[in-house]
Amino acid sequence: MQDQHIASAFDRDLEAIQAMIMKMGGLVEVAIVDSAKALATRDLELAEDVRAKDKKIDLLEEKVNEEAARLIALRSPMGSDLRTVLSVMKISGNLERVGDYAKNLAKRTEVLVRIPAIEGASGAIKRMAREVELMLKDALDAYIQHDVDMAHDVRARDHDVDQMYNALFREFLTFMMEDPRNITACMHLHFIAKNIERMGDHITSVAEQVIYLVTGEMAEEARKKVSSVYIEPPVQGKE
Repeated sequence: MQDQHIASAFDRDLEAIQAMIMKMGGLVEVAIVDSAKALATRDLELAEDVRAKDKKIDLLEEKVNEEAARLIALRSPMGSDLRTVLSVMKISGNLERVGDYAKNLAKRTEVLVRIPAIEGASGAIKRMAREVELMLKDALDAYIQHDVDMAHDVRARDHDVDQMYNALFREFLTFMMEDPRNITACMHLHFIAKNIERMGDHITSVAEQVIYLVTGEMAEEARKKVSSVYIEPPVQGKE
């Protein structure tokens, strides 16, 4: 009876942590959508809202880590239970980083509204962000359903995001070579595209944690990524 009580308490604690993970995931999905929309529509109010709400994501990550550490200290989980606790900590960290990148997109929006737009760029950025958002949705579904096949699919789709990034990089280079007046805008847009590409990397890490959680083994060695040279342009403003 005592063992059953301990197991039941562990399950309740773990469910509470997993609920926080899903709440984080929902907030991050919204942040991706809203930051891309703010850029496309040059909506400064929406961009500021994304930046303000990032604090909620940060606080949830801290809470997940605190509760997971407490659970390990009190329950001393082993085997699959320990993998679950370690996975939620890794997943929360990756979600927090994706939220940070969404905040960075919103931050750059405040710069881009002050300079001439690059034709077609906002639409391409929005499509790339949409692909990343769908990856995140599926990664979270894979986590809830313990679906290894779905996790592998998310991992494979990161290649598409990399290809979109590289295509945008070449396009921005062309714009800059054709007209030096495009350099500032294209530098910032390149930064934004790179941030979205990095979102894909962290979402891929979430998928890999699902694979580890279910199988007990880490995903096969990461495939080689072919990325263009990245230079971050400076930006002024509050964090």
